[in-house]
Amino acid sequence: MTTVSRKRLLAATAGLAVVTFTLTACGDGGNDDGGGNASAGGALTIGTTDKVTTLDPAGSYDNGSFAVMNQVYPFLLNTPYGSPDVEPDIAESAEFTAPTEYTVKLKPGLTFANGNELTSSDVKFTFDRQVAINDENGPSSLLYNLASVAAPDDTTVVFTLKSPDDQVFPQILSSPAGPIVDEEVFAADALTPDTEIVAGKAFAGQYSIASYDFNNLVSYEAFADYQGVLGPAATAKVNTKYYADASNLKLDIQEGNIDVAFRSLSATDIDDLRGNDKVKVVDGPGGEIRYITFNFDSQPYGAKAEGADPAKALAVRQAVADLIDRDAIATQVYKGTYTPLYSYVPAGLTGAVEPLKEQYGDGQGGADADAAKARLEAAGVTVPVALDLQYSNDHYGPSSGEEYALIKDQLEESGLFAVNLQTTEWVQYSKDRTADVYPAYQLGWFPDYSDADNYLTPFFLQENFLANHYSDQEVNDLILQQAATPDAAARTALIEEIQTKVAEDLSTVPYLQGAQVAVVGTGVEGTEDTLDASFKFRYGALSKG
Repeated sequence: MTTVSRKRLLAATAGLAVVTFTLTACGDGGNDDGGGNASAGGALTIGTTDKVTTLDPAGSYDNGSFAVMNQVYPFLLNTPYGSPDVEPDIAESAEFTAPTEYTVKLKPGLTFANGNELTSSDVKFTFDRQVAINDENGPSSLLYNLASVAAPDDTTVVFTLKSPDDQVFPQILSSPAGPIVDEEVFAADALTPDTEIVAGKAFAGQYSIASYDFNNLVSYEAFADYQGVLGPAATAKVNTKYYADASNLKLDIQEGNIDVAFRSLSATDIDDLRGNDKVKVVDGPGGEIRYITFNFDSQPYGAKAEGADPAKALAVRQAVADLIDRDAIATQVYKGTYTPLYSYVPAGLTGAVEPLKEQYGDGQGGADADAAKARLEAAGVTVPVALDLQYSNDHYGPSSGEEYALIKDQLEESGLFAVNLQTTEWVQYSKDRTADVYPAYQLGWFPDYSDADNYLTPFFLQENFLANHYSDQEVNDLILQQAATPDAAARTALIEEIQTKVAEDLSTVPYLQGAQVAVVGTGVEGTEDTLDASFKFRYGALSKG
């Protein structure tokens, strides 16, 4: 049993959880060598409201920046179109050669767009600088189990891990911590400015950046020498336009001024565009989840609340789970851009089960006020329960107010709760929630990689991202065990068991899973290929007739 503390749980992780209705679409690309392998179709223009923080992988842990990185940087392992499972990308092979030794062999003859050779030295440099810089806004916490990196020859990389048989490590190589950078362009001990990265053409993904106007317009061209699992880009030139207002993004896609709109149109806008024959609305599986988090200290009957009583506190959480009508929220507020979620691991990922559907409400996914009343009465809880419920008004999209107004109505309609609904802007919200200010509050999550572990470890280990004082030794040990179980079937069984046990405790109440939604011109093809369970939107799959 591993005893490594798996702390990829920095506050920066919350940045990656910032999603509304789709994956981020941000633009990169451009290369003097480029275009030779791309189709002759017209250039594509992609619109998004997302923002980039930095092009340096060591300094960002957000969707906007990672969307760019997915276009222009190579990865040792990556998810091919249509799959959540990683395969060698610029690697030729990757495997455990000892319990704490993961060996990667690079394909020969790799280069960056600037002509520099891409060797094992660059790979070692990449991961060493992630750990050394340890930027508070970066993804270095994902490398919690990395002890050292060696480059015994130009095409061999050996990762030595602190804990053996880490089945999550291959996925982490495809995560925000995994983009491989050019050691001749990037600084070893500090973040490298975007202008230097672009000028240095330090790219080796499907695209290379040709011109870069920060959070206004990015132009890129296909990189002809990309040798990864995704294959040649289908379109030689792509531009990404950044919008300050989603209404302007909607206007431009429906008027044909751009070819693709990908994050973040409102649910109402998407529903309206479904009836427009000038565009196609394409849906795909989504990794985003929405959930209510309970603070085990400050919630009603919590450990430091008045009348502290763990049995009553549990009954309160269970009653909330009984009363939430997920389908109503998904349809009334989000017009089907979200779907009901009855577990902690979203549907589509290996090991996902639905224990909350059977254990709460009417046992079939619907709400049940009688079940909630019976739980509260059995625990001796006085009703109505006064519940302070908090949400962010600027972090999870324009419909959060409507979403939580409906949740408040669902809880109060039963007569079992009196909800004091409050809202705070994200900058203050992110501080307050970890300072025990909020007894119950809204959060969302978008994964670092497409594996069930990323929906369990950050939330339910004893030292976790939520910082909500939840602790269960059995759950903690099972999480650590599944991450070190090589047998796929045995690991899946452990993941299922964890979800069932956490559903009994209800540290959080998950209720929605977001779909990926892209709105494209009628001539755009390939959208379905990249709207997959990898949760990465790759421009190289798109083409225009």
